[in-house]
Amino acid sequence: MIFYSTKTASIKATAEEAIFNSLPADNGLYMPESIPTLSSDFIANIETKTFNEIAIEITHTLFGDEITRSEIETIINTAYDFDAPVRQINEQDYVLELFHGPSMAFKDFGARFMAAIMSYYLVRSKKEIKILVATSGDTGGAVAQGFYKIPGISVTILYPSGKVSDIQEKQLTTLGHNVTAIEVDGTFDDCQKLVKEAFLDPELNSKFNLASANSINIARLIPQSFYYFSAYAQLKRLGKPIVFAIPSGNFGNLSAGLLAYRMGLPVEHFVAATNLNNAVPKYLESGTYEPLPSIETISNAMDVGNPSNFVRLKRFFADDWELATEKVSGFYFDNEQTRNAMREVFKKSGYVMCPHTAVAYQGLEEYRKKNASDFTGVFLSTAHPAKFIELVEETLEKQIEIPERLGSLLSIEKVATQMNASFSDFKTLLMNTLN
Repeated sequence: MIFYSTKTASIKATAEEAIFNSLPADNGLYMPESIPTLSSDFIANIETKTFNEIAIEITHTLFGDEITRSEIETIINTAYDFDAPVRQINEQDYVLELFHGPSMAFKDFGARFMAAIMSYYLVRSKKEIKILVATSGDTGGAVAQGFYKIPGISVTILYPSGKVSDIQEKQLTTLGHNVTAIEVDGTFDDCQKLVKEAFLDPELNSKFNLASANSINIARLIPQSFYYFSAYAQLKRLGKPIVFAIPSGNFGNLSAGLLAYRMGLPVEHFVAATNLNNAVPKYLESGTYEPLPSIETISNAMDVGNPSNFVRLKRFFADDWELATEKVSGFYFDNEQTRNAMREVFKKSGYVMCPHTAVAYQGLEEYRKKNASDFTGVFLSTAHPAKFIELVEETLEKQIEIPERLGSLLSIEKVATQMNASFSDFKTLLMNTLN
């Protein structure tokens, strides 16, 4: 499997190089040079497959002979001992629950796959790596859990001070061992910028083998495509076209859905649903992309003003805006609309949503208003509502149960290094601590 840089097509990398380098030297993003499709027989019988069987087939199709099928089976079965169930919410709509992994957020699918496949390559090459990752909320917890105590890998997580929930913060600041947390006085965009600059710094890269676990890393997108196929497998019996609504911040999740589509997944349409950080929905409306400083909202994991994966979204459609809008629609919502959606769904069905899930639900309903066709709607639930317990309880005026794996964190003291958003300070910190 060969990847190219979105900035310079002549820059190529193998799967192993793309996974460990994270970014090409020109600061582009890696994209597959060609995208293979799954066999028609596999799609025709996909409803008979388990989640892990689907994941194994997708990975094998993408990697070909680079990794043997038996080794792929080991990677997948190491990564996943949890599922992605679909639950019916009303007559037409279903929710794809992606919070049944260890950190109770969808990022577990990407982080655990990355940990397993990186470990496979590291054992083979006898190398060690240092992972840098920026988080707007759930990525940090998933990466911390996924890479915790993995031999040959240390992890440094940057997060914006005061802009993640208490439980999210505890998930990434309480493990210790090979996981270090840095609390940045700034926004997620500032954290992401620091990570990108680190990957382009010659001195840091000469001293350390740096890699990223953000969605800029292609190994995050591949496993996130698994649950789109799994959702289709669960709903195929209905015999209707499927529309996926995705809560979107850095746009890795939507990019993974587009990868699934290009690999042969039957998808009628995608809905990119955002909060007020709406650069991509506005692009889909007008054809003009204008990134903005991030705006703080109650769906904090989506507070991304300049999504890294926007270039991938465009590249899936050969940078053709009209082609993109035929398959993807964008909608955005403010805090009060998000709260109203949480109340509406709870009142009608008893289902409790986190604010990010509520944004996806709103996007699906908005798309349905504008399209009279008969389709099955699937909105992605990206985190357990207890991860935002204060907001959810205040909005629904109801106490919700905290799962034990989250509740136990609240009594543990966080350990994080505080710093400003200066790259020189960040570089000095890395040079002094990553030994």
